[in-house]
Amino acid sequence: MHKVVSTESGRADKVLALMLDESRSQVSKLIKSGFVSVNGTKITKGSVIVESGDSIEYEIPKVTKSEAKEIDFDIEILYEDDDILVINKPAGLVVHPAPSLDEPTLVDWLIERGINLSTLAGEERHGIVHRIDRGTSGALAVAKNNKSHRELAKQLKSKEMGRYYTAIIDHPLKSNISIDKPIGRNPNNRLKMAIVPNGREAKTDFIKIIDSKDGRYELIGAKLYTGRTHQIRVHLSSIGRHILGDELYGCKIGPDISPRVFLHAFIMKLKHPTNGRLLRINAPLPQDMKNFVNNQFKRGTIDDKDIEQTILDTFDYDSITN
Repeated sequence: MHKVVSTESGRADKVLALMLDESRSQVSKLIKSGFVSVNGTKITKGSVIVESGDSIEYEIPKVTKSEAKEIDFDIEILYEDDDILVINKPAGLVVHPAPSLDEPTLVDWLIERGINLSTLAGEERHGIVHRIDRGTSGALAVAKNNKSHRELAKQLKSKEMGRYYTAIIDHPLKSNISIDKPIGRNPNNRLKMAIVPNGREAKTDFIKIIDSKDGRYELIGAKLYTGRTHQIRVHLSSIGRHILGDELYGCKIGPDISPRVFLHAFIMKLKHPTNGRLLRINAPLPQDMKNFVNNQFKRGTIDDKDIEQTILDTFDYDSITN
């Protein structure tokens, strides 16, 4: 049991959230679950008024971990310190467990490594700040403590965290383009997302990088300003372009050409949650996409460094318009 003395008067949830530097929603859950007392009396409503000098006792419930599945794989670590971990997620790996999923996930791998970020309310988030689709590969940030989680979440919300993707599409872009169209659940297919009038704000910039030798395909770059489900895939589909392997959103090129969706989280830019240092972390182009580029594109004309420089130069200095 932990104890603090209130330094001000007001709602219990607001006062305790300020004193613990936690979100009000998390403190509210703690109170509703019966883990908070004021002057020895248990409270279950955050609206209870506390006075300056009141004794507030709270208990952090133990988190019950689900038993991790056997892990028969490892994940490349791109960056790690005491506060954050950035991994290169392989294609095909699911981030979070689900009742219908028997295979191990990224969270299972994190459990095995002992990275188990718990909130005040006893929820276990394992530091996952943002997600990448199962078929997508690339850079994904994990917070190793609550403070880092909060700071990285703020950067995502404020759009300070830069996320740059590469993709191979079935028809070259006419020009660099910015797409700012709201995304929501597809009313006709619950497995898909769509551009809908009442959807959530979604903006993506796309740039041309290099065409294939026959002009059929193109390697492109994409910059996310928001993080909606399937955002890059939906925005490309809205202009008649599709990522190779993305049959869900209309790509006609089958798995014999692209066994998975050729989308990769290539570069991540963020501010370190503790020391404020700017970090730029690159996840090398995966082997399956490299093989496709080597076979279909002009050899010797582009590599990871070329792609990175093109993406950063264009997105950081050029104006992309509709």
